[in-house]
Amino acid sequence: MGSLVRQQAAGAGAQVALLGVLALTVGLGAAGWAAGLAFTVGLWALLAGAARKAGARSLGPADHVTLTRAILIGGVTALVADHLNGGTPLAVLVPLASVALALDAVDGQVARRTGTSSALGARFDMESDAFLILVLSVLAAGKFGYWVLAIGLMRYAFVAASWALPWLNGALPPSRARKVVAALQGVLLVAAGSSLLPHFAGLAAAVVALATLVWSFGRDILWLHRAHRAELAAASAPRVVHQTCVVKPRPYHRRARHLATRNP
Repeated sequence: MGSLVRQQAAGAGAQVALLGVLALTVGLGAAGWAAGLAFTVGLWALLAGAARKAGARSLGPADHVTLTRAILIGGVTALVADHLNGGTPLAVLVPLASVALALDAVDGQVARRTGTSSALGARFDMESDAFLILVLSVLAAGKFGYWVLAIGLMRYAFVAASWALPWLNGALPPSRARKVVAALQGVLLVAAGSSLLPHFAGLAAAVVALATLVWSFGRDILWLHRAHRAELAAASAPRVVHQTCVVKPRPYHRRARHLATRNP
């Protein structure tokens, strides 16, 4: 695990360096520093635990891309926290969040081309996506109301529901629509929360983000429920045991043999 520890230490150093650059350029305040450092500690702990569970000794090429994206997400988190506390403007947040969203399409390609796909990488990528959407929904909620938080909290609510309903952990079939909806969330929330659009257009973007996410989750939940019911029906169906009947030939006398040979 030595290599992984060094990689994590390098990532933590890069995160602190990014926070320092933001402090020097846009004047990151105490709230931003607190949020950024808390993100760094949380990322270290979660990544170490996931790597230990997966038995990984180091990060692969695609994981380094995801780690870079996570560092940018830490910067976005610091900027959002500072902005909501009356601090830094959002001019730097848009390019930072845009690069983080763009890199989401890169780590998967790197994993496929280098043949280094792993459960750790997939989990790291998914958790980074989910947290970025949560942070961006917090930003948009500051403008349009707390209902926008449903966008960022929906995935975590789904995970919590799966503890009580294990069938929600079932495997889902691949879906291009699910990927498109997931990618749209970040774009729409950045546009809605960063004042790039007029108020009504930003509100519409947030509504579209929530509506498409509800549709996507609802469709997947319905599919998983139907699959679960089908499994229960198959398990409760009576089993039919087919028995093979073996008929032993009876001895026959000469007349019977003579009659049988006359039949064509």
